[in-house]
Amino acid sequence: MQRLLAGCLIASVLPLCAHETHSIRRMTAAAKNFLASLDPAQKEKAMFAFGDEERQFFHFIPSEDVQKRYNRPRKGLPLREMTVAQRHLAGALMSAGLSQQGYIKATTIMSLEEVLKMIENDSGERRNPEKYFFSIFGEPSETGTWGYRIEGHHVSMHFSIVNGKVVGNPMFLGANPAEVRVGPRKGLRALAPEEDLGRDLIQALTPEQRKVAIVSEKAYPDILTEASRKASLQGQPSGLQASKMTAAQRKLLDALLAEYTENLPEELAAQRRARIKQAGNNLFFAWAGVLERGGPHYYRIQAPSFIIEYDNTQNNANHIHSVWRDINGDWGVDLLEEHYKTADHHKKQ
Repeated sequence: MQRLLAGCLIASVLPLCAHETHSIRRMTAAAKNFLASLDPAQKEKAMFAFGDEERQFFHFIPSEDVQKRYNRPRKGLPLREMTVAQRHLAGALMSAGLSQQGYIKATTIMSLEEVLKMIENDSGERRNPEKYFFSIFGEPSETGTWGYRIEGHHVSMHFSIVNGKVVGNPMFLGANPAEVRVGPRKGLRALAPEEDLGRDLIQALTPEQRKVAIVSEKAYPDILTEASRKASLQGQPSGLQASKMTAAQRKLLDALLAEYTENLPEELAAQRRARIKQAGNNLFFAWAGVLERGGPHYYRIQAPSFIIEYDNTQNNANHIHSVWRDINGDWGVDLLEEHYKTADHHKKQ
Protein backbone atom coordinates (compact mmCIF):
# COMPACT_ATOMS: atom_id res chain seq x y z
CA MET A 1 0.00 0.00 0.00
CA GLN A 2 2.90 2.34 0.74
CA ARG A 3 4.19 1.83 -2.81
CA LEU A 4 0.73 2.55 -4.21
CA LEU A 5 0.23 5.72 -2.18
CA ALA A 6 3.71 7.01 -2.93
CA GLY A 7 3.21 6.37 -6.62
CA CYS A 8 -0.24 7.92 -6.66
CA LEU A 9 0.89 11.00 -4.78
CA ILE A 10 3.80 11.58 -7.12
CA ALA A 11 1.65 11.00 -10.18
CA SER A 12 -1.09 13.30 -8.94
CA VAL A 13 0.95 16.44 -8.35
CA LEU A 14 1.00 17.78 -11.89
CA PRO A 15 -2.68 17.20 -12.73
CA LEU A 16 -3.82 18.83 -9.50
CA CYS A 17 -1.70 21.93 -10.05
CA ALA A 18 -2.73 22.50 -13.67
CA HIS A 19 -6.05 24.21 -12.90
CA GLU A 20 -6.45 25.67 -16.38
CA THR A 21 -6.28 22.29 -18.12
CA HIS A 22 -9.54 20.52 -18.82
CA SER A 23 -10.45 17.28 -17.08
CA ILE A 24 -10.92 15.46 -20.37
CA ARG A 25 -7.42 16.37 -21.49
CA ARG A 26 -5.95 15.09 -18.23
CA MET A 27 -8.06 11.92 -18.30
CA THR A 28 -7.21 11.17 -21.91
CA ALA A 29 -3.47 11.67 -21.43
CA ALA A 30 -3.46 9.60 -18.23
CA ALA A 31 -5.45 6.77 -19.83
CA LYS A 32 -3.19 6.67 -22.89
CA ASN A 33 -0.06 6.62 -20.76
CA PHE A 34 -1.48 3.86 -18.59
CA LEU A 35 -2.50 1.70 -21.56
CA ALA A 36 0.85 2.22 -23.30
CA SER A 37 2.61 0.72 -20.28
CA LEU A 38 0.64 -2.54 -20.33
CA ASP A 39 1.66 -5.77 -22.00
CA PRO A 40 -0.88 -7.64 -24.21
CA ALA A 41 -2.10 -9.88 -21.36
CA GLN A 42 -2.69 -6.88 -19.11
CA LYS A 43 -4.50 -4.99 -21.86
CA GLU A 44 -6.78 -7.98 -22.30
CA LYS A 45 -7.90 -7.53 -18.70
CA ALA A 46 -8.02 -3.75 -18.65
CA MET A 47 -9.69 -2.91 -21.98
CA PHE A 48 -13.34 -3.30 -22.99
CA ALA A 49 -15.49 -2.00 -25.80
CA PHE A 50 -17.44 1.11 -24.82
CA GLY A 51 -20.70 -0.68 -25.52
CA ASP A 52 -19.77 -3.66 -23.35
CA GLU A 53 -22.35 -4.41 -20.66
CA GLU A 54 -19.49 -4.45 -18.18
CA ARG A 55 -19.29 -0.64 -18.31
CA GLN A 56 -22.38 -0.35 -16.13
CA PHE A 57 -21.39 -3.04 -13.66
CA PHE A 58 -21.20 -1.33 -10.29
CA HIS A 59 -20.46 -2.71 -6.85
CA PHE A 60 -18.53 -1.72 -3.77
CA ILE A 61 -18.28 -5.08 -1.97
CA PRO A 62 -14.99 -7.01 -1.67
CA SER A 63 -13.92 -8.89 -4.80
CA GLU A 64 -14.51 -12.28 -3.14
CA ASP A 65 -18.10 -11.27 -2.50
CA VAL A 66 -18.54 -10.24 -6.14
CA GLN A 67 -17.54 -13.78 -7.10
CA LYS A 68 -19.99 -15.32 -4.63
CA ARG A 69 -22.91 -13.03 -5.48
CA TYR A 70 -22.58 -12.93 -9.26
CA ASN A 71 -20.63 -16.12 -9.97
CA ARG A 72 -18.02 -14.08 -11.82
CA PRO A 73 -14.84 -12.27 -10.82
CA ARG A 74 -14.49 -8.53 -10.54
CA LYS A 75 -13.13 -7.50 -13.92
CA GLY A 76 -10.36 -5.12 -14.85
CA LEU A 77 -6.63 -5.03 -14.12
CA PRO A 78 -5.85 -5.04 -10.38
CA LEU A 79 -3.02 -3.06 -8.82
CA ARG A 80 -1.50 -6.31 -7.58
CA GLU A 81 -0.78 -7.31 -11.19
CA MET A 82 0.95 -4.04 -12.10
CA THR A 83 4.58 -3.07 -11.93
CA VAL A 84 5.61 -0.14 -9.75
CA ALA A 85 5.74 2.11 -12.83
CA GLN A 86 2.29 1.00 -13.93
CA ARG A 87 0.90 1.76 -10.47
CA HIS A 88 2.23 5.31 -10.79
CA LEU A 89 0.33 5.66 -14.07
CA ALA A 90 -2.81 4.09 -12.57
CA GLY A 91 -2.55 6.64 -9.77
CA ALA A 92 -2.38 9.44 -12.31
CA LEU A 93 -5.54 8.11 -13.99
CA MET A 94 -7.35 8.06 -10.64
CA SER A 95 -6.10 11.56 -9.84
CA ALA A 96 -7.35 12.90 -13.17
CA GLY A 97 -10.96 12.22 -12.15
CA LEU A 98 -10.78 13.60 -8.62
CA SER A 99 -10.09 16.80 -6.75
CA GLN A 100 -7.35 16.78 -4.13
CA GLN A 101 -10.07 16.26 -1.50
CA GLY A 102 -11.55 13.31 -3.39
CA TYR A 103 -8.15 11.80 -4.07
CA ILE A 104 -7.20 11.89 -0.39
CA LYS A 105 -10.48 10.23 0.57
CA ALA A 106 -10.14 7.47 -2.04
CA THR A 107 -6.56 6.55 -1.18
CA THR A 108 -7.29 6.68 2.55
CA ILE A 109 -10.23 4.32 2.04
CA MET A 110 -8.03 1.94 0.08
CA SER A 111 -5.47 1.97 2.88
CA LEU A 112 -8.13 0.85 5.38
CA GLU A 113 -7.83 -2.67 3.95
CA GLU A 114 -4.61 -2.95 5.97
CA VAL A 115 -6.53 -1.96 9.10
CA LEU A 116 -9.19 -4.61 8.41
CA LYS A 117 -6.44 -7.15 7.77
CA MET A 118 -5.13 -6.49 11.27
CA ILE A 119 -8.56 -6.37 12.97
CA GLU A 120 -9.79 -9.55 11.30
CA ASN A 121 -6.46 -11.38 11.41
CA ASP A 122 -6.85 -11.85 7.66
CA SER A 123 -4.27 -13.60 5.52
CA GLY A 124 -4.09 -10.63 3.18
CA GLU A 125 -6.12 -12.26 0.44
CA ARG A 126 -9.56 -10.84 1.27
CA ARG A 127 -8.29 -7.62 2.82
CA ASN A 128 -5.74 -6.42 0.31
CA PRO A 129 -5.18 -2.76 -0.67
CA GLU A 130 -3.86 -3.91 -4.04
CA LYS A 131 -7.20 -5.47 -5.05
CA TYR A 132 -8.51 -2.35 -6.79
CA PHE A 133 -9.30 -2.83 -10.45
CA PHE A 134 -8.80 -0.43 -13.37
CA SER A 135 -10.91 -0.76 -16.53
CA ILE A 136 -11.02 1.37 -19.68
CA PHE A 137 -13.97 1.27 -22.06
CA GLY A 138 -13.36 2.34 -25.65
CA GLU A 139 -10.44 4.30 -27.06
CA PRO A 140 -9.30 7.27 -24.96
CA SER A 141 -9.76 10.50 -26.91
CA GLU A 142 -10.45 14.15 -26.10
CA THR A 143 -13.29 14.26 -28.62
CA GLY A 144 -14.48 10.65 -28.75
CA THR A 145 -16.66 8.42 -26.61
CA TRP A 146 -15.02 6.30 -23.91
CA GLY A 147 -14.87 5.83 -20.17
CA TYR A 148 -13.06 4.28 -17.26
CA ARG A 149 -13.78 2.70 -13.91
CA ILE A 150 -11.78 2.27 -10.71
CA GLU A 151 -13.37 -0.21 -8.35
CA GLY A 152 -12.76 -2.35 -5.30
CA HIS A 153 -13.93 -2.60 -1.71
CA HIS A 154 -15.64 0.69 -0.79
CA VAL A 155 -14.44 2.54 -3.89
CA SER A 156 -16.46 2.59 -7.11
CA MET A 157 -15.79 5.51 -9.45
CA HIS A 158 -17.11 5.78 -13.00
CA PHE A 159 -16.14 8.38 -15.60
CA SER A 160 -17.81 8.68 -19.01
CA ILE A 161 -16.60 10.92 -21.84
CA VAL A 162 -19.04 11.58 -24.68
CA ASN A 163 -18.30 13.90 -27.57
CA GLY A 164 -16.15 16.28 -25.56
CA LYS A 165 -18.24 16.17 -22.37
CA VAL A 166 -17.51 14.23 -19.19
CA VAL A 167 -19.46 13.03 -16.14
CA GLY A 168 -18.23 11.32 -12.99
CA ASN A 169 -21.23 9.32 -11.80
CA PRO A 170 -22.03 7.10 -10.06
CA MET A 171 -19.46 7.65 -7.35
CA PHE A 172 -19.41 5.50 -4.22
CA LEU A 173 -17.06 5.96 -1.27
CA GLY A 174 -17.24 3.91 1.91
CA ALA A 175 -15.17 3.47 5.06
CA ASN A 176 -14.73 0.41 7.27
CA PRO A 177 -13.97 1.16 9.97
CA ALA A 178 -15.52 4.62 9.83
CA GLU A 179 -13.30 5.42 12.80
CA VAL A 180 -10.18 3.37 13.46
CA ARG A 181 -10.37 2.50 17.15
CA VAL A 182 -7.34 0.28 17.64
CA GLY A 183 -3.76 0.15 16.48
CA PRO A 184 -1.28 2.77 15.30
CA ARG A 185 -3.88 4.59 13.16
CA LYS A 186 -6.36 4.98 16.00
CA GLY A 187 -8.61 8.01 15.49
CA LEU A 188 -8.48 8.05 11.67
CA ARG A 189 -11.84 8.89 10.05
CA ALA A 190 -11.73 8.70 6.25
CA LEU A 191 -15.21 10.19 5.75
CA ALA A 192 -15.57 12.34 8.85
CA PRO A 193 -17.19 15.37 7.11
CA GLU A 194 -19.92 13.23 5.53
CA GLU A 195 -20.92 12.03 8.99
CA ASP A 196 -20.40 15.22 10.99
CA LEU A 197 -22.06 17.64 8.55
CA GLY A 198 -25.12 15.43 8.24
CA ARG A 199 -25.47 15.26 12.01
CA ASP A 200 -24.94 19.01 12.34
CA LEU A 201 -27.92 19.56 10.06
CA ILE A 202 -30.35 17.17 11.73
CA GLN A 203 -29.41 18.51 15.18
CA ALA A 204 -29.95 22.09 14.00
CA LEU A 205 -33.59 21.39 13.15
CA THR A 206 -36.41 22.27 15.53
CA PRO A 207 -38.49 19.48 17.08
CA GLU A 208 -41.29 20.20 14.60
CA GLN A 209 -38.90 20.11 11.64
CA ARG A 210 -37.43 16.82 12.86
CA LYS A 211 -40.89 15.24 12.79
CA VAL A 212 -40.82 15.80 9.02
CA ALA A 213 -37.13 15.11 8.40
CA ILE A 214 -36.91 11.85 10.36
CA VAL A 215 -38.55 9.28 8.09
CA SER A 216 -37.76 6.26 10.27
CA GLU A 217 -36.77 5.80 13.90
CA LYS A 218 -34.61 2.88 12.77
CA ALA A 219 -31.79 3.37 10.27
CA TYR A 220 -31.90 1.33 7.08
CA PRO A 221 -29.36 -1.52 6.85
CA ASP A 222 -27.77 0.03 3.75
CA ILE A 223 -28.23 2.74 1.13
CA LEU A 224 -31.57 2.16 -0.59
CA THR A 225 -30.31 2.55 -4.17
CA GLU A 226 -27.73 -0.18 -3.42
CA ALA A 227 -25.79 -0.94 -6.62
CA SER A 228 -28.72 -0.55 -9.01
CA ARG A 229 -28.03 0.41 -12.60
CA LYS A 230 -30.59 3.20 -12.42
CA ALA A 231 -30.90 5.27 -9.29
CA SER A 232 -34.50 5.53 -8.16
CA LEU A 233 -36.56 5.51 -4.99
CA GLN A 234 -40.24 4.63 -4.96
CA GLY A 235 -42.81 7.31 -4.25
CA GLN A 236 -42.49 11.03 -3.75
CA PRO A 237 -39.43 12.52 -2.03
CA SER A 238 -39.73 12.40 1.74
CA GLY A 239 -38.08 14.44 4.45
CA LEU A 240 -37.81 18.15 5.11
CA GLN A 241 -37.87 20.39 2.04
CA ALA A 242 -35.16 23.05 1.77
CA SER A 243 -37.82 25.74 1.52
CA LYS A 244 -38.85 24.90 5.10
CA MET A 245 -35.37 25.55 6.47
CA THR A 246 -34.05 28.74 7.99
CA ALA A 247 -31.13 30.55 6.37
CA ALA A 248 -28.75 29.04 8.93
CA GLN A 249 -30.10 25.55 8.35
CA ARG A 250 -29.88 25.95 4.58
CA LYS A 251 -26.24 26.96 5.02
CA LEU A 252 -25.62 23.65 6.78
CA LEU A 253 -27.37 21.79 3.96
CA ASP A 254 -25.20 23.61 1.43
CA ALA A 255 -22.06 22.65 3.34
CA LEU A 256 -23.12 18.99 3.26
CA LEU A 257 -23.85 19.18 -0.47
CA ALA A 258 -20.47 20.79 -1.07
CA GLU A 259 -18.71 17.90 0.63
CA TYR A 260 -20.01 15.56 -2.09
CA THR A 261 -19.58 18.08 -4.89
CA GLU A 262 -15.97 18.94 -4.17
CA ASN A 263 -14.72 15.36 -4.48
CA LEU A 264 -14.47 16.00 -8.23
CA PRO A 265 -12.20 18.32 -10.23
CA GLU A 266 -13.56 21.78 -10.96
CA GLU A 267 -15.24 21.04 -14.29
CA LEU A 268 -17.16 18.08 -12.88
CA ALA A 269 -17.85 19.76 -9.55
CA ALA A 270 -19.42 22.65 -11.49
CA GLN A 271 -21.86 20.17 -13.05
CA ARG A 272 -23.00 19.06 -9.61
CA ARG A 273 -23.29 22.65 -8.40
CA ALA A 274 -25.44 23.42 -11.45
CA ARG A 275 -27.77 20.53 -10.56
CA ILE A 276 -28.05 21.84 -7.01
CA LYS A 277 -28.79 25.37 -8.25
CA GLN A 278 -31.37 24.03 -10.69
CA ALA A 279 -33.09 22.15 -7.87
CA GLY A 280 -33.39 25.35 -5.83
CA ASN A 281 -35.68 24.63 -2.90
CA ASN A 282 -36.79 21.34 -4.44
CA LEU A 283 -34.34 19.49 -2.21
CA PHE A 284 -35.41 17.09 0.52
CA PHE A 285 -33.31 16.08 3.52
CA ALA A 286 -34.33 12.82 5.18
CA TRP A 287 -32.84 11.15 8.26
CA ALA A 288 -33.32 7.70 9.80
CA GLY A 289 -31.95 6.34 13.06
CA VAL A 290 -30.44 7.97 16.12
CA LEU A 291 -29.20 11.54 16.28
CA GLU A 292 -26.28 11.01 18.66
CA ARG A 293 -22.90 9.96 17.39
CA GLY A 294 -22.15 6.28 17.80
CA GLY A 295 -25.58 4.93 16.91
CA PRO A 296 -26.94 3.60 13.60
CA HIS A 297 -28.01 6.40 11.28
CA TYR A 298 -28.81 7.19 7.66
CA TYR A 299 -29.55 10.28 5.60
CA ARG A 300 -30.26 11.27 2.04
CA ILE A 301 -30.62 14.40 -0.01
CA GLN A 302 -33.03 13.98 -2.89
CA ALA A 303 -33.55 16.32 -5.85
CA PRO A 304 -35.27 15.86 -9.21
CA SER A 305 -31.93 15.10 -10.90
CA PHE A 306 -29.77 13.46 -8.22
CA ILE A 307 -29.72 11.48 -4.99
CA ILE A 308 -27.10 11.50 -2.24
CA GLU A 309 -27.27 8.62 0.22
CA TYR A 310 -25.26 7.95 3.35
CA ASP A 311 -25.58 5.01 5.74
CA ASN A 312 -23.68 4.04 8.89
CA THR A 313 -25.27 1.00 10.49
CA GLN A 314 -23.03 -2.03 9.98
CA ASN A 315 -20.30 -3.14 12.40
CA ASN A 316 -22.01 -1.43 15.34
CA ALA A 317 -22.47 1.78 13.37
CA ASN A 318 -18.81 2.06 12.43
CA HIS A 319 -19.06 1.34 8.71
CA ILE A 320 -20.00 4.08 6.22
CA HIS A 321 -21.50 3.81 2.75
CA SER A 322 -21.99 7.02 0.74
CA VAL A 323 -22.92 7.65 -2.87
CA TRP A 324 -23.85 10.34 -5.40
CA ARG A 325 -26.23 9.10 -8.11
CA ASP A 326 -27.64 11.04 -11.05
CA ILE A 327 -31.23 10.10 -11.80
CA ASN A 328 -30.80 10.13 -15.58
CA GLY A 329 -27.10 10.84 -16.00
CA ASP A 330 -25.17 7.95 -14.47
CA TRP A 331 -22.58 6.58 -16.91
CA GLY A 332 -23.30 9.52 -19.21
CA VAL A 333 -26.63 8.03 -20.32
CA ASP A 334 -28.16 11.47 -20.89
CA LEU A 335 -25.10 12.62 -22.86
CA LEU A 336 -25.28 9.51 -25.02
CA GLU A 337 -28.97 10.07 -25.77
CA GLU A 338 -28.23 13.65 -26.77
CA HIS A 339 -25.28 12.53 -28.90
CA TYR A 340 -27.29 9.84 -30.72
CA LYS A 341 -30.15 12.25 -31.41
CA THR A 342 -27.71 14.75 -32.89
CA ALA A 343 -26.00 12.03 -34.93
CA ASP A 344 -29.37 10.79 -36.28
CA HIS A 345 -30.30 14.37 -37.18
CA HIS A 346 -27.11 14.81 -39.18
CA LYS A 347 -27.64 11.47 -40.92
CA LYS A 348 -31.14 12.51 -42.06
CA GLN A 349 -29.77 15.71 -43.52
